[in-house]
Amino acid sequence: MSNGGIIGPVNDPTSTTVTTSFTVSGTYNYPNQATPGEVDYLVVAGGGGGGSTNADEGGAGGGGAGGYRTSFPGGTKLAVPLSPVSVTVGAGGAGDTGPGGRGSSGTDSIFLTITSAGGGGSASVGGCLSAAGGSGAGGSGMTGKQPPGAGNTPPVSPPQGNNGGTGGNGGAGGGGASAVGISPPAIPAVNAGGNGGAGSPNTITGSPVTYAGGGGGGTYLNPGTGGAGGVGGGGTGGPTNTPGTSGTANTGGGGGGAGGTPISSPVRSGGTGGSGIVVVSAPGTKVASGVWSLSEQYNYKKQGTWTPSAPFDVDYLVVAGGAGGGGGDGGGGGGAGGFRSSFPGGTKLTLNGSTSFPVTVGAGGSGGVPTGPVCGVSGSPGSPSIFSTITSAGGGGGGEGGGPASNGLSGGSGGGAGGSSATSRTGGAGNTPPVSPSQGNTGGNNAGAPSYGAGGGGGAGAVGGNGTTSVGGPGGNGSTNLIAGNPAPTSIYGGGGGGGTGCSTGAGTGGTGGGGAGGNSGGSPALAGAGTVNTGGGGGGAPNAALGVGAAGGSGIVFIRAPGSAVFSVGPATNTISTLPAPAGGCKVATFTVSGTLTT
Repeated sequence: MSNGGIIGPVNDPTSTTVTTSFTVSGTYNYPNQATPGEVDYLVVAGGGGGGSTNADEGGAGGGGAGGYRTSFPGGTKLAVPLSPVSVTVGAGGAGDTGPGGRGSSGTDSIFLTITSAGGGGSASVGGCLSAAGGSGAGGSGMTGKQPPGAGNTPPVSPPQGNNGGTGGNGGAGGGGASAVGISPPAIPAVNAGGNGGAGSPNTITGSPVTYAGGGGGGTYLNPGTGGAGGVGGGGTGGPTNTPGTSGTANTGGGGGGAGGTPISSPVRSGGTGGSGIVVVSAPGTKVASGVWSLSEQYNYKKQGTWTPSAPFDVDYLVVAGGAGGGGGDGGGGGGAGGFRSSFPGGTKLTLNGSTSFPVTVGAGGSGGVPTGPVCGVSGSPGSPSIFSTITSAGGGGGGEGGGPASNGLSGGSGGGAGGSSATSRTGGAGNTPPVSPSQGNTGGNNAGAPSYGAGGGGGAGAVGGNGTTSVGGPGGNGSTNLIAGNPAPTSIYGGGGGGGTGCSTGAGTGGTGGGGAGGNSGGSPALAGAGTVNTGGGGGGAPNAALGVGAAGGSGIVFIRAPGSAVFSVGPATNTISTLPAPAGGCKVATFTVSGTLTT
């Protein structure tokens, strides 16, 4: 009997579903390696940290839940390549330890083109304003009855989260994935913090799980109860004179705000936000007995998909986006984007033939904005750059200056601490998440009167400088790399942003490799300088609230260097391929200044 060349019975293939959950950052490999396909996803970012209380009767607000984005069920799936895909799982923001600061915002979770924003950190009682994020933080109580942070920031459709609640005597709840944070009830009717906004349920793993609940607000001083955390991992707000509890790991829940404290009490800390999660659901390999038919073999061979072209080894340089400088009165310099390279002498990557490799070039983070006479907002982190299994983390935002100030944020290189008249703050950690060799360095610390110099952002080659009583700290210098054959200074990448200063002409210089200078407000006032495009340089910190915002970080860049015999193309046309002259031996270098695709 003729059956098209198949020997043996013909059976219909069956298909399974393969679900992969990432509780930490890693690499996703599409399970059906025959052809590219589409996958469902759930991407939840880290929740924001709760606010602290110190010698004040009001309760602190709860942290906002991490952004929640999903295609399951019934949404638009993502096309996924056969090449490995880097996955970033955002960390929860630290609760504020006081006095008068703000909980850290959670960090983003990323899968392919989907980025869920970290939840906003809540302002502590007597501090500056609560932060926006995937979901916004709740406002703290008593002192000014603070407004909430905005949710769905940056905006996406469908929305990734909700606003926090407005503070009263107690702290308000942080926003959740499906509901706004709740404002505290009026005193004396009920003495309690506001509840966190509810999260959203999802069955992508095969079981119903709820994610991204907002943190509960802390109660007013009189004996009372903290606000409940939103269903979906939100931490509970603290009762009187009690710290807030942390959000649940791998839910993106916001941290609870601390309960109100009497004048003689020590600081009560806010709860830490819960880490995020990424879940990918893909069709499994189709299975059937029998062998390929002769006609199928012929067609695949004709299309060039039966026998792929030979693999080849490449060097790489992957630089992430630099962070924005902090806003307010002397903002910290933005940290440089993470810097990872195999050139020269490192371990190369092997690229299979007949394969498309997505390349992500991280954007620079925006500068922090002023929120009052001295207060501001920390600079936004840079976005990661990704090629194959290599992810370079975005730079950490510069800390907000003035008032309580804040620590620099962690990242590829850490942001500098914001300047302050009263509080010592530290630079953010570099090489976060940790890789070897290190992708960056720590930001600098702040200083006190009379000029309140902010710390400089860390650079790829050096730590950020500490601010002094007369000048902002310089940004850390970047690193030189000759992978593309270009001479210095165009071969230096990853400079940290300089720290601003609120009361002096002595702003910090930007680090070599695209770091922007900090702003100064004395003598001849000058605004902060932006990080240079396609260097991953950090933005400079703001001089003061009256002279504008912290400056934006520079976008990243990706280089891929292959043997001259290798055959590949790049897209879109903004990205280029060049052939290096001797003594490079005719090597080809693909330069990605925007996100695109390398096809072998």
